[in-house]
Amino acid sequence: MEWEVVIGLEVHAQLSTKSKLFSGASTAFGAEPNTQACAIDLGFPGVLPVLNADVVNMAIRLGLGIHAEIAKRSVFARKNYFYPDLPKGYQISQYEFPVVGKGHLDILLEDGTTKRVGITRAHLEEDAGKSLHEDFHGMSGIDLNRAGTPLLEIVSEPDMRSAKEAVAYLKALHSLVRYLGICDGNMQEGSFRCDANVSIRRKGDSRFGTRTELKNINSFRFVERAINYEMERQITLLEGGGKVQQETRLFDPGKNETRAMRSKEEANDYRYFPDPDLLPLLITEEQIAEVRGNLPELPQQKHQRFMEQYGLSAYDATVLVSSRAMADYFEEAVIASGNQAKLTANWVAGELSAALNKSDIEITASPVAATELGKLVLRIADNTISGKIAKAIFESLWNKEGNVDQIIEKQGLKQVTDSSAIETLIEKILAANPQQVADYRAGKDKLFGFFVGQAMKESGGKLNPQQLNELLKKKLTINE
Repeated sequence: MEWEVVIGLEVHAQLSTKSKLFSGASTAFGAEPNTQACAIDLGFPGVLPVLNADVVNMAIRLGLGIHAEIAKRSVFARKNYFYPDLPKGYQISQYEFPVVGKGHLDILLEDGTTKRVGITRAHLEEDAGKSLHEDFHGMSGIDLNRAGTPLLEIVSEPDMRSAKEAVAYLKALHSLVRYLGICDGNMQEGSFRCDANVSIRRKGDSRFGTRTELKNINSFRFVERAINYEMERQITLLEGGGKVQQETRLFDPGKNETRAMRSKEEANDYRYFPDPDLLPLLITEEQIAEVRGNLPELPQQKHQRFMEQYGLSAYDATVLVSSRAMADYFEEAVIASGNQAKLTANWVAGELSAALNKSDIEITASPVAATELGKLVLRIADNTISGKIAKAIFESLWNKEGNVDQIIEKQGLKQVTDSSAIETLIEKILAANPQQVADYRAGKDKLFGFFVGQAMKESGGKLNPQQLNELLKKKLTINE
């Protein structure tokens, strides 16, 4: 019998607030160790936590974005465990009564189908500090700057059946929290971290197998690799007569393997109880309505609109709405292109994205403005330049050598569309290659490309390709 993998993801999204969940300490990234942890974060005697109001609205935004139930009353609890980077000896989280209840997120799969992944809950909690194991000569350092940083832990149902589905869900959620403006999604800085719960069962079996938890994976690529490795490890173990142990495992990207970290804790191991220093969190219908009124157009809505308004394929729309910045860039470029939507989409997703990736910069910092890319597309559409010439102009735009029309004029790149001029050039090419003309007319059709290449070479690539093909075919068939 075949095996089936069952995957659920727990995502920690760091909320984009300037101060921490229960204190006024800064959440800015990159500060010197232990310079952004105040007495409240450190749990000093006599201090009391005060809830950051901004995080409540951010939790509501997430709840609305995933079509979830939003609790009118939720409770903060103490999650008790000992670890050096947890200065209070407990973490303030939510347990029985989370702020966001059941919801869902629809994801687009590689075959073009849509799958709905259930979301169990999303709850507010504070982050712990960070243990540093390098450069301490056999000791560990503790940086408590992150202690108290506000997180939303978003817990999915075990609805995913492959590593690719898990990555699709993770990317969709990553896009959503950035659209909502509640998390910057920076995985390298730890703003968006994922724990994957993985188990194996026989296909057709309704019971879940024993799961392992893969902790703190910080890239889409590593999520896919970690799940695939763990899936194969568990199958090999079961087929060899062994048993999967419920445990927490770490993924080592260098060795491309997971390894045991500790036995998996249950909820009762943490001795949850309501935090006596914090009142229940109460949310009104008026507050929810106000947040709803300020929501942006979300990825799925934008995806549908892009297909309907611009006639784009589901794939093109998916690429363009993957980030709000890219979607905004595309729409600005489309206006400048005279509504050449498909060609603009090709350039944004193709040439521009490749250049951004190569230079490792975000689209918001693109040297080529959206209006200039749109103008470049317009000049292709109105036959001023060819697609090949456009690539050379794009490179000049990237290097800030002027705007599109200035570069065309300065470099003499305007496409030749005069039929008589093209015919004259064709006649010259044919006269210079009588044997190839005879061979073509004798049935060697592949020589057509030879004549096109010669004409383009002679003209410096400035001939209109469609006109060239039509006129060349006409000339080659004369006197046959």
